[in-house]
Amino acid sequence: MDSRRDSTDGPEDVDAAFAEIVASLERDGMGANWPDPPEFDVPEDEPVAAGIRPEGQPRVAAPDPEEDDDEHFVPPDPPPLPRLRAGTIAALVVIAIGVVLLVVPSLFGLSPQISVPVALVVLCGGVGWLVLRVRPGPPPDSGWDDGAVL
Repeated sequence: MDSRRDSTDGPEDVDAAFAEIVASLERDGMGANWPDPPEFDVPEDEPVAAGIRPEGQPRVAAPDPEEDDDEHFVPPDPPPLPRLRAGTIAALVVIAIGVVLLVVPSLFGLSPQISVPVALVVLCGGVGWLVLRVRPGPPPDSGWDDGAVL
């Protein structure tokens, strides 16, 4: 059952209500001074498929399948990764030691009650070291031109 027909808020016949609204607007002169829509030059012999192109719309040129497809964008090779500095390598080693302490505490001869807090402190220290090494802006050896600085 349609929930719109059960409602007491709306009219019973929506189409009749819409026609009444349009008629009252036309009586008031609404739309009388609107310009006519532009006419498009469409050949009469050109078929128009339903739902593809409405009547009166200009034809869009289809791509030519015989065009040369050899011209396409080839992106340049990505730049090489920067070399890791000694401080970065040391911080990564500290993180690796923290992971080993957390996973295999018996390798260092520690009990799990002691190795878990120590491993977490070592892991946090390694991550903090990496974060503190991050510099804002370009590297110091990049030259005098910083590019666009806003």
